[in-house]
Amino acid sequence: MAGKDIIMTKQKELKRLFIVRKVIAGEITQGEAATTAGMSGRQIRRIIKRIQEEGDRGIVHKSRGRASNRKKAPKLKDRVIALYRKKYMGFGPTLTAEKLLETKGIQLSDETLRVWLMEAGLWQKRRKHRTHRQWRPRKGHCGEMVQVDGSHHRWLEDRLDQEFCLMAFIDDATSRVYFRFYEYEGTIPAMDSFLRYIRRYGIPMSLYFDRHTTYKSPSAPSLADELNGTEPLSELGRALKELDVKIIHAYSPQAKGRVERLFGTLQDRLVKELRLQGICTIEEANRFLDHSYLMEFNRKFSIKASNEVDLHRPIPKGTDLTRILCIRTERVIRNDFTISHRGKLYQIEEALTKKKVTVEEHIDGTLRITHNDKRVAFRCILQRPETEREAIKKKLQRPAIQTPSMDHPWRRPYKKVAVKTNHSILEVSA
Repeated sequence: MAGKDIIMTKQKELKRLFIVRKVIAGEITQGEAATTAGMSGRQIRRIIKRIQEEGDRGIVHKSRGRASNRKKAPKLKDRVIALYRKKYMGFGPTLTAEKLLETKGIQLSDETLRVWLMEAGLWQKRRKHRTHRQWRPRKGHCGEMVQVDGSHHRWLEDRLDQEFCLMAFIDDATSRVYFRFYEYEGTIPAMDSFLRYIRRYGIPMSLYFDRHTTYKSPSAPSLADELNGTEPLSELGRALKELDVKIIHAYSPQAKGRVERLFGTLQDRLVKELRLQGICTIEEANRFLDHSYLMEFNRKFSIKASNEVDLHRPIPKGTDLTRILCIRTERVIRNDFTISHRGKLYQIEEALTKKKVTVEEHIDGTLRITHNDKRVAFRCILQRPETEREAIKKKLQRPAIQTPSMDHPWRRPYKKVAVKTNHSILEVSA
């Protein structure tokens, strides 16, 4: 808490507050709210009661900032790890917990011990078997899940001799769509299209992607990821996590068949519409989509959801979307207070205490450098300064030998010319 009227909350709590408000207003049931928020019905009822008594402050968890009453002493952890290394190397966490209780009288749950062993690098998480998948019905609410993908195609046929990408969003419950053209399928196009989508419809509860590197990071899990049971995130995944949007990855094109069938329809209908309009550039195509085509397409092909309540959340006030939907890269400051980023040098014009800064590449192409979440003044170095060694080497370097061109007078063949004098005729080479 900060003051009487300021509530310090997370995106996850704002999402829960939004759902609970829908329940209090009678727009959705407690069971639907529990399913959408991923909580039990008892927990939903408890939160509703707390919000009715305390107002919006009731959404903040009561144990925030307090240490757990069940936290084990650090000395016990060190003793257990030492015993494991000495006597129980190779034992599983469950068997080790049993042996510690039998021989040393130390009572620990196998899950606690598993976390301790993974933190010490003595145990690795085992993969689970793949779950069985089957056909599923549509979601009940608009905004509950949105499928997203990109399609490369010759959308302008021979009028623009290249393929480019159509980024598309389709709501699973209503088949309402939003799409826009880009030169490629990547992080910036995905962020830009998502920003335009949420400004038009609101923030959805979840997004359904394929396993393209834009949406799922190809990096191997770090030690912290293994300890926390998480996976490495792409830049888009990191931005969606900050907005508390659930990310679902498909293992096959058939799993996200709704958006794949949409591309089949658009590659037939939209290509012909663009041809009839005589559109020849990506900019003209996007203006056509925004002004008329999207509205008409949704009027023809979208349907009503089984439940009319829209679960798209409004963008929270004070949320800086430009700083969330951007590419963040950490860079080390050199001794001369410069950093290198994408083949360019940047001069930091402030004295900083730490050796690292964060470079933010925004959707509009601008660059921002931050240090401890504060903006830092910088300038781009257009030409790298010449070092003393390079200057001496350049001074001692011999001048390049210039070879005469083919039509130079030195290369012309000699011709004998007769010169007549008073007494005789002389032959002179010219």
